[in-house]
Amino acid sequence: MQVSDLPTRERLVIEGMRLFSEQGYQETSVAQIEAAAGLAPGSGALYHHFKSKEALLDAGIDRQLDRRNAMRDIRALFAGLGDMRSELTMLGRYVLAVLDEETQLLQIASRAPSDHSKARLTNAYAALFEGLYTELSEWIQGWVPGLSTQGAATVGAVAVNALLGKRATRTLFGATTTDLPDEQYISEWTALMENRIESLR
Repeated sequence: MQVSDLPTRERLVIEGMRLFSEQGYQETSVAQIEAAAGLAPGSGALYHHFKSKEALLDAGIDRQLDRRNAMRDIRALFAGLGDMRSELTMLGRYVLAVLDEETQLLQIASRAPSDHSKARLTNAYAALFEGLYTELSEWIQGWVPGLSTQGAATVGAVAVNALLGKRATRTLFGATTTDLPDEQYISEWTALMENRIESLR
């Protein structure tokens, strides 16, 4: 289904979040959002669905969180393969896919002013990473049952942050010349993580 076929409220959220991520929240006008959603710019049509531009951003944040919750159980599809390297490779791809889904929030959060919306964006991103850290640390403890919860959490955080760095260099800083292809990066990440986990067993 194309964006133009969606209900007006959903079009406003999708296009508003896209513009916020591309231009910044403050730099995006209500008229621009209306035009992008196929409405007459400056008509005030946005206010039939949201009381303010900030309310639209809140709806966009909620939409991203709902999508994240829907992805939460995907890891169960490949858990238990029985081969550490295969599971790590799948985990790495999974985390990159989650980060790709959250690119808009990352870009918006990096440019948002310090107000209610900034706090909501920060909390949404904190919840995202807490979830990823927990998933990785629980997986690590499955392979190293004697490892403390804190030890697993530390290794899990390093693993997630290494993948975040892969995405952030391109998403936030536009660095493409030194950006390794995903599969090459995942291969190196997998080898490093496998060696570290094996050293803890």
